[in-house]
This record gives sequence, C-alpha cells and structure tokens, in this order.
Amino acid sequence: MPFIEERMHPETAAGEKAPFPIGKPVSLWKQLPDGRIMCTACARYCRLKDGQTGFCGIRGVHEGKLHLYAYGRVITGHVDPIEKKPVIHYRPGSKIFSIATTGCNWMCQYCQNFDISQRRRVEGTEVEPADVVRMTQEHGCQGIAYTYNEPSIFMEFAHDIGVLARKAGLVNIFVSNGYSTPDAVAMMPDFLDCITVDFKGSGEKSFVRRYIRVPDAEPIFQTLLEMKRKTKVHIEVTDLVVPQVGDDIEAARRLSNWVMDNLGPDTVIHFLRFHPDYRMMDIPSTPVKTLEKHCSVAKEAGLRFVYIGNVPGHPLEHTYCPECGTMAVRRMGFDIVGWYLDEKNGCKSCGYQLPIVGTLEKTAGEDRFYSVLHHG
Repeated sequence: MPFIEERMHPETAAGEKAPFPIGKPVSLWKQLPDGRIMCTACARYCRLKDGQTGFCGIRGVHEGKLHLYAYGRVITGHVDPIEKKPVIHYRPGSKIFSIATTGCNWMCQYCQNFDISQRRRVEGTEVEPADVVRMTQEHGCQGIAYTYNEPSIFMEFAHDIGVLARKAGLVNIFVSNGYSTPDAVAMMPDFLDCITVDFKGSGEKSFVRRYIRVPDAEPIFQTLLEMKRKTKVHIEVTDLVVPQVGDDIEAARRLSNWVMDNLGPDTVIHFLRFHPDYRMMDIPSTPVKTLEKHCSVAKEAGLRFVYIGNVPGHPLEHTYCPECGTMAVRRMGFDIVGWYLDEKNGCKSCGYQLPIVGTLEKTAGEDRFYSVLHHG
C-alpha cells in the first residue's frame, strides 16, 4: 500500500490565503466509487481523501480535486551538459537547463539528490512556465531537462512548460525512473522529445523492494513499451550498478535481453558506477571490472551502443562505429573531445550512419555547468 500523509489542512476563511501552497488543480486523477481520488501520475496510484497528500509529498486532494501543490515552484535550476543526464545520442554537446520540484515517488536509499527528492514539503522559487522558458533562452540552452527528482509527479507543470518550450524551438528531456502510467505517457507527445529511464540494480525485485521501496520494476517495463508504441520520444536506458546488493550479472543479462527484444539493437544503455551517498555510505563504489562485465552481457545480447558512466577516461565512455569498430566520438566525462563523424553522422572511416539525433552542437566547447536557481 502507498504511504499516505494525513495532511489535514486547517479551514481558511473566504478571501484568506491558504496556510499551505495549494498549487493548481491538475488532470491526472480519477474519482473512485468510495469518494476517494486516485492519482494517476505514477504507478503508486495513491488513493486519497480530502486533505491527504500522496507518497510523493507534492500531490494531494484539496476541496474535492487533486492539486499539484508544487505547480509553479522550482527548487533548483542548473545548466548542465546533456551528457550528464546521461543522454549521448541526442543533440550531443547541448546546454540543458535542468529543473526540479521537491518530492519523489521513490525512496532510494542512495539518492545523491536526497535533499530535493526526499523533502516532503513544498518549497522553491515561484515561477511561471514562461519564466522557465525565458531563463532557458537567456542562458543559451537548447532545451530543458526535468530531473533531480521524478518528473512524472509534476507532469502537468512539466507539460505546460514543455509546450511553451517546444513552440520556442527548445527540446524537452525527462530523466525518469520510468515508474509511470499510461495516462502520464499519453501527455508526453505534446512536448517530450527525449527520455533517459534509470533502472537501479537492473530492476531486480529484491533490490527495488529493499532499497527503493516499490514492489517490483514491472511498471517501468510497461512505461517503456507504452512509449515505444505510442510516442516518437528518443529513449536511452541507464542501470545503476550497486556493488554487493545490486550487481547481479544475470539480472543485467535479463534487462539487456529485454531492451534488445523490445526497444531494438540501437537503443543506448549506460551502466553507471555507484558511489556512496545518503543512507548507503557503507557500500563502496562499483568496481570497474563489474561494470565491464555488465557491458559484456549487454553486447552479447546484441546491443550496439553500450556505455560505462561515472568513470571518466574509460574506453567505454566513447562511441564506436558498430560496422568497422573505429572510434566515432571521444569523450572525457561529460565533455566531447573528439568528433569523427561527417555532417550526416556517418563514420569517416566506413561511411556507416550512426543513429545519433542531431550533429555536434556549437555549445559543446562552452561552460555547460553552473547554477542558476537555488532555494535552500
């Protein structure tokens, strides 16, 4: 059962400002026969009475309607390289304005953004969707990433920003755990261009139950299938490999086979190095050899673009032509330091066209990492 907060708000006299952020009434919910409201933004499907707030801490029922209390509240805004998401086969070299609200639908015990994601109160700088678009343009960014916490929990806010951003010629990217719903996916074609879906421990059931507090990873697979069938969103997959507790090689093999069979051989998969954080400071960083073994099983499954993340300087940071094996893109961390493709992303050695959306952006050599908004 999902955690429900009994957030019974005091009565407010007519004309007075409510003693809590009421945000905005939103659309991802259904009325239940027993009078409760079921939130359909994520796969927890919280069932709420008036005055209650869902697991995420930012969606709740107020006066008979579901509100997104964090609508118009951004807890952080930061310019990032697109490669940091990580996204590396879409608009390479882009500057991306990254934003988040508070709250999350997961309770990851290792979350590096825990001060944002595990904060169960609505805080942040007040902004309108147009303000986010304006800031993105002012900083010379090519798009917006909804990241640091799970964006599906503020889907309607992201949608309203994203629609304006698309009209302005900007791209929209989700960094998501994929624990979403068909109703949320149905909103994506209006604005979303790219998503990186983050598995943890290869989605193995015992890992996600203990360290994320969700029953299983099945909703993530269903979200990916729904997106593949009903959207044109560029999809990349990541898997955080956690030593000792989330590094089972057979689980990685099952995940890789599923990606190959359902998303195709050109789907990018990143195996990310874990580092100690939050409540898992006693777990060491992932051994590089473990990551390399995970990459090997993904390649054995038939996936052509397999990467290691969070290990700057590793050979599997780079992109290699699947036809001739020549290096096509050289990277160092989040920076592109060598581009060996022609104007159509063809390999300069053999002519094979790599499935990368867009060519190298002019911003690749600029400063792409700095803070814009911060609410303590």
